[in-house]
Parts: sequence; structure tokens; C-alpha cells
Amino acid sequence: MIRETIVTTCSAVGAVHIAPFGLIEAADGWVIAPFRPSATLDNLGEVPELVANYVDDVRIFAGCLTGRRDWPTLAADTVRPPRLAGALAHAELRVVSVAEDAQRPRLTCRVVHRGQHAPFQGFNRAQAAVIEGAILVSRLFMLPREQVEQEMAHLAIAVRKTAGPAEEEAWGWLTEAVLAHYAAGA
Repeated sequence: MIRETIVTTCSAVGAVHIAPFGLIEAADGWVIAPFRPSATLDNLGEVPELVANYVDDVRIFAGCLTGRRDWPTLAADTVRPPRLAGALAHAELRVVSVAEDAQRPRLTCRVVHRGQHAPFQGFNRAQAAVIEGAILVSRLFMLPREQVEQEMAHLAIAVRKTAGPAEEEAWGWLTEAVLAHYAAGA
């Protein structure tokens, strides 16, 4: 199982990096597998701790992929990287092992603390569409244009039918990113 989260990491000097990540469930924790090069991977090399933030504000997913990474944070309880202020819940993790790989190393993490902050009131279809759209945007460099355009058109239906203002804003950011990518000649 892969759980879509927002991961916070920090460098040795405390510079925070916020990024969407699908964490892979493992028997004794979670696995994070960032591609090289990656600010997340660099940070985990310096400070082998992270926070998995469970959020329902999909603007954070879309924002991180479209240059909007300035989201409020709060100190975590047991690890150096902060948690997102808007997280409904979070898990603090420590890296316990690394399986090196030239393209995508796998870092196994153990949960050292969990926190609950607000109730989860469910997702609407637009939120799910924004998360799927964000995944597409993160892979624009590797997917065929026709596939991206078809999937974005299908996801747009759910956004049109069920979005609130936050989902509409997030979808707009993703749509702009796709258009800009192809306008740049990709």
C-alpha cells in the first residue's frame, strides 16, 4: 500500500523542505523512495528524520509541485523536521536502514511518534482528482503528452462537479503547470 502524504525534512542547518510523497507501507514502518537528485534525499542524508503529514488541503499537494512550498509549520515532538501546521495528523519517522540504488534508494523508517490535530471529515472527488493530477504533474518529464492530456481531461470532470474553492485553486495551479510545460516545448 502507498499512502499519499506531505513529507517535511530538513537539512543539517535547519532548512525545511516540503514535498508530496507516496510512502510505502512496510511490516515495521514506512519506506520512502525519492528519485535522485532530490532535496528530500539530500536532507535525509544530513538529518535521517522526517514527518509524514496527513492533510486534506489538496492545495499543499498541488502547491508543492507548482512552486508554492511556503506552508506554515510547527515544531515536531521528537524529530528535527517540523510538521505542517495544517496537518490533520502526522507521524514522525526515523530512518533505520537504506537500500542504495543509483536511481531511487529505499529508506526504511520507523514511526517514533504520532499526533492527531483535527478531525478528518472525508474527501470529495475533486480532492482525489487534484492528488492524481499532482502525481501527473510530477511525472510530466516521463509520460507521453497524450496520456497526460487525456487523464487531466478525465480528472477535470470530478473537479467541475465537486470542487470547493480550495480544490478549484489547486486544480488551476496544476493546469497552469501542464500548459507551461508543453508551451516550453516539452
